[in-house]
Amino acid sequence: MWSPFSLLSLAALLIPSQALYFYIDGPTQKCFFEELPKDTLVVGTFSATQWNDQSRAYGTNPDMGIFITVDEVFDNDHRVVSQRGSHTGKFTFSAADSGLHRLCFTPTNVPATTGLLFSGSSAGGIKIDLDLAIGETSAIESSDKDKLGEVVQKVRDLNARLLDIRREQIFQREREAEFRDQSEAVNGRVVRWTLIQLAVLGVTCAWQLSYLRAFFIKQKVV
Repeated sequence: MWSPFSLLSLAALLIPSQALYFYIDGPTQKCFFEELPKDTLVVGTFSATQWNDQSRAYGTNPDMGIFITVDEVFDNDHRVVSQRGSHTGKFTFSAADSGLHRLCFTPTNVPATTGLLFSGSSAGGIKIDLDLAIGETSAIESSDKDKLGEVVQKVRDLNARLLDIRREQIFQREREAEFRDQSEAVNGRVVRWTLIQLAVLGVTCAWQLSYLRAFFIKQKVV
């Protein structure tokens, strides 16, 4: 007998993702079995609503949570997913090996109530809408398109910031090189001027000594 998830896998060959819904009677566990090939990526998005006797319809209960488990039946019920969350969310797992997997959903923080179908027959008090993408990279990428776009934009902003920092560093190095050249030029002029002053002072001292010697000789001091 085909399970709902087996039918979903067959439909996934033609359609990237498929939506279904099922009912659960209060905080009881509902499980499905799915045969998955090795390295198959599964992404599920779910939303749970609770039966309201006053409105006679299913509505959102913000206090309700969903406990999700995925076990590898072929590997002694090895658990690959154990996730507790709110009434809406997403779960993801990859089949480590080919075999039968059991996916279970358990509502939390809810009473044991029942709802009514449109025909008037009783149904579970909790309705879970489930959208699965099984082994379809395109569907998974489409579901995360917004997040990927945000990451790409952040990377672009970061690259632009890095380019600004790079340009600022190059500008600072050019300013430093210009300042260094000006400092070396000023220092060179100071050294040349000092040498010229020393040369003039030496010539002046030599001339004064020669003049004084000639003066003393003329005065017959020496």
